[in-house]
Amino acid sequence: MIRLEREHGLWTATIDRPEKANSLTGEMLEKLAEIAEAAVEARGLVLTGAGSVFSAGADLDAARAGLATSPLWERLSGAIAALPCLTIAALNGTVAGGAMGMVLACDLRIATPQAKFFYPVMKLGFLPQPSDPARLVSLVGPARAKMILMAGAKIGAEEALAWGLVDRITEAEDVVAEAKTLAADALGASAEHAASIKRMLVQGTARPR
Repeated sequence: MIRLEREHGLWTATIDRPEKANSLTGEMLEKLAEIAEAAVEARGLVLTGAGSVFSAGADLDAARAGLATSPLWERLSGAIAALPCLTIAALNGTVAGGAMGMVLACDLRIATPQAKFFYPVMKLGFLPQPSDPARLVSLVGPARAKMILMAGAKIGAEEALAWGLVDRITEAEDVVAEAKTLAADALGASAEHAASIKRMLVQGTARPR
């Protein structure tokens, strides 16, 4: 239910369970984490979903069985954030719950106009993944992060763009093709050059203000 395609150094991982809104089981989550860890060999990584939803987060039965608090979520987002290559979330639709973690960990986020974003941890009685609040604050600021995590706000694509939660809304029918276009310069450069620029950017955002 996780498909991986490799083309000229670009890895594309697709969550392929559209009949269940691409909700994630433990096996799927572990496969995604393994792909992200192995992607140190890639020149770029794109995450996307099949159908009209990126991911509804944890499968409900799996969540009740403990997946909602599994360390696999943090393992996945940590592996994505640590990659030296360009990472892009190609959001073919709505992102909900724990699936937000991998999206926040990517370098870029592009979305269809129909996409919505929500992370209902307050309502469901769970804590967000440990690194998610800081990543969310860095993108949208503390008040808007509270809107999402504490007030349970559901954010549409246009508002997400205005807030900085996504970087581009695409009208392209194939959001993955748009992601490939964005990755073209990084794929055309040497892996060392791309990694050096990314490292400089990460160090720049980490400096005290």
